[in-house]
Amino acid sequence: MSSSQAEGVIRTIIREIAQTCLSRGQSLSETLIAFMVKAVVLDPRNQFNVDRTLTKQDVQKLIELCVDRLMDQTSPTLNTIKMQVYFDMNYTSRREFLEVQQKVLQSRLPSLSREITDSRAKTREDLKSLYGKIVSYVIQRSNLGSATDISTVRETTAALQSVFPQAQLATFMSLLKQDKEQQLSELALIVSGIRLFNKDSRKGGEGIQNLPAVLNETLPAAAADIESELAGCERLAWQYTALLEKICERNECPVHPDLLKQALYNTRQHEAFLRLILADIIQSAKEVTRLQSDLKTRMMLLKDTVHTKTTVPTSQVFPHFTALASLWTGLEGEMLLLSMLTNVASGLRAFLSAQSLLSPDQVELLLHGLQVQTDADRCSYLNESRNIIYQGLMSSCEWCFPESTAHFEDVPLQYKGFCGFTLVKNNGLLLPGNPKIGVLKHKEKYYAFSSRSAAYEFASKADEFIAAAVEMAKRQPELIQLLQLHQEFASVTPYSEMQSGEKLLVKTISKSDASMQTETHPLETNIVKSYEWNEWELRRRAIKLANLRNKVTRSMQTHASHMRRHNSTQTFLPKDAVSQTKRDGESSVPKAQVYLSGLRGGTNMMKLDLTRAVDE
Repeated sequence: MSSSQAEGVIRTIIREIAQTCLSRGQSLSETLIAFMVKAVVLDPRNQFNVDRTLTKQDVQKLIELCVDRLMDQTSPTLNTIKMQVYFDMNYTSRREFLEVQQKVLQSRLPSLSREITDSRAKTREDLKSLYGKIVSYVIQRSNLGSATDISTVRETTAALQSVFPQAQLATFMSLLKQDKEQQLSELALIVSGIRLFNKDSRKGGEGIQNLPAVLNETLPAAAADIESELAGCERLAWQYTALLEKICERNECPVHPDLLKQALYNTRQHEAFLRLILADIIQSAKEVTRLQSDLKTRMMLLKDTVHTKTTVPTSQVFPHFTALASLWTGLEGEMLLLSMLTNVASGLRAFLSAQSLLSPDQVELLLHGLQVQTDADRCSYLNESRNIIYQGLMSSCEWCFPESTAHFEDVPLQYKGFCGFTLVKNNGLLLPGNPKIGVLKHKEKYYAFSSRSAAYEFASKADEFIAAAVEMAKRQPELIQLLQLHQEFASVTPYSEMQSGEKLLVKTISKSDASMQTETHPLETNIVKSYEWNEWELRRRAIKLANLRNKVTRSMQTHASHMRRHNSTQTFLPKDAVSQTKRDGESSVPKAQVYLSGLRGGTNMMKLDLTRAVDE
């Protein structure tokens, strides 16, 4: 089966599964269905062979298995997978989120910016309309108030007129489009800074939210809520871990062990997500503190600059206004980031099936007589010298210790720091490893363990335990995301990178031909317009320039091209030139004079020479 045919089969399977679930009252995303199809195919208990073409019976069996799993609403495994899909599709890292928000803000402005830069206003009404569009652009770019609010428009117009009067529109329109866009951005920052300064001076700033006060109130409250929820999640994980240890040691099973393990996975996954959200909130609080400090400092500098002065050079105040606007934009980004984090944390609560598995009274009854150890208690017990791994017993393996390894805290641990030996030996039990007793380095990967004996046994048969952990994840697909085992499953990608049409049932191609193409000039500003590689073209240009010495350059401009671009003409002025001829000469020879008589009807004509003699 070709890749295109395989993709078509997968799309058909996903579509049919979605329709079947919808007919039973469940509307599921294609991403969730696609991952469930992968999980069912990878599970060796279902006996699917990815090396051969699926028959109709295989397709029907696959659809039935997927529908059964997706419709089991009481399954902690399904809720954990839903939680993972929801988190990966809605959570964004801090850097990516701020970049996306900046792009979203800019995506609302191209049409308005194009109207401004392409305007050819001539009449007074057209110029007034153009100026109003610039005011609207500044309001939308700064995000300080609504462009439909009259007070906001008036205040923005007044601030804009102080730095960009309407009389300068003619100069603005004569600029190139790129220069116009740059000037619009600068005007938006300067006007935003002016409005923020007026708000701090209580001379304006209507419609501007008091972001520092709001953040100072919401950030601690959000952090406290997440910490409280995280504490309850950790407590439940410790209780379920103690119950599973009791079942493994005493073979007592008041609750089905598989169901209890799935509930533990659900709790541990929720805990991991909450820790990630809490870390982002703490980082956001630090950034807000820095931004507020810089904002206060910049405001004081600006007040000192304009204090008791009627006129201040623009070179002194405009940088302060621009900095104020940039700092305020940073606070707005932190506000949006906090909103996203709290929404994601709230959305995760819909997938907490572990809390409904057992009531608090049932958990307390089952834990009667047991000591529930926290993760910190387990690590503190293991930190004793008698529990430290002795490298001499396993000299063939490479071990890392805190006192001998640089940046030991930053070592990426496999299985998200859980003990791989306990995971395999106790049939899926998750116990946190303690890196301080020693970390095994095997094939450029690092493994932590819950005890010294577990480390020795795992190191003696590392490849076997790693393969067994992969097989465990095939039977429990939520472990792939929880323990970050994507590298072990070449055909399983993170949910955020998955597409419904992705090839799911074909073997992964490890090698393939690839090609790429780059633009000749990625940056237009770096293009040398005068460059020419052809020697004959250069000669033709030289001849043309030589001929221009005897030519006159002329240009003309029409009403259609008026004020569209700069025009220039160049002429070669005629040079002053003189010439020299032979000099004039003269002599004193008498001029010949002859008189003729008898011309009027006479018969005899006489010629009389009246020329004077030379010697006279």
